[in-house]
Amino acid sequence: MNVLLLGASGRIGQRITNELLEGGHEVTGVSRSGEIDGIDDTDFKAVAGDATDPDEIAGLAESHDAVASALGPSGEEGVEILPEMAEALIEGLRQIGVDRFVWTGGAGGLNVGPDTKLVDTDEFPDELVPLAEAHIDAFEIIRDVDDLQWSYIAPPAQIEPGERTGEYRTSEGQLVASEDGESYISMEDFAIAFVDELENDDAIHTQLAVGY
Repeated sequence: MNVLLLGASGRIGQRITNELLEGGHEVTGVSRSGEIDGIDDTDFKAVAGDATDPDEIAGLAESHDAVASALGPSGEEGVEILPEMAEALIEGLRQIGVDRFVWTGGAGGLNVGPDTKLVDTDEFPDELVPLAEAHIDAFEIIRDVDDLQWSYIAPPAQIEPGERTGEYRTSEGQLVASEDGESYISMEDFAIAFVDELENDDAIHTQLAVGY
């Protein structure tokens, strides 16, 4: 598969790139600068791109089989850029007929109980609420799309660099947590779950939560 990866320079994006390359896929990694460090593979190409420009996304995605997104706001950008990028991606793909994309979402919009999302709980950090709400806004845009084959992959409450075990669990729209309430996954195993969905198409039109 020939995959266009948006947000390839980030910590999750780089790990998704590595998983795709390990799986024998070709990857075009997009970043704002066009510079992506730490990846040296003949099946990888780094390019510059603006993920808020539908026409630019259309041009980059043409001739690719699917688009993967590990997009997020950079230090100088407001969180409101997330729904803007979701709209641009959808519009860009519609221009060229590429209909498969997988989007890295956020945990805040996942359910933790009846009519309760993680972002609504007392334990959710106040400083992360704007980002969580922007992820929710992006998901609501994606959720209404019925002419593209999308999957929305959401992490657990905590995700950080760690061990690549190959183990993970999934749940549709529900935060994945252990019996003692811990909700965690390494970025390495999140990348495996992401690529598994891109390859297998098991969660089309689904908000898929992952975790241990």
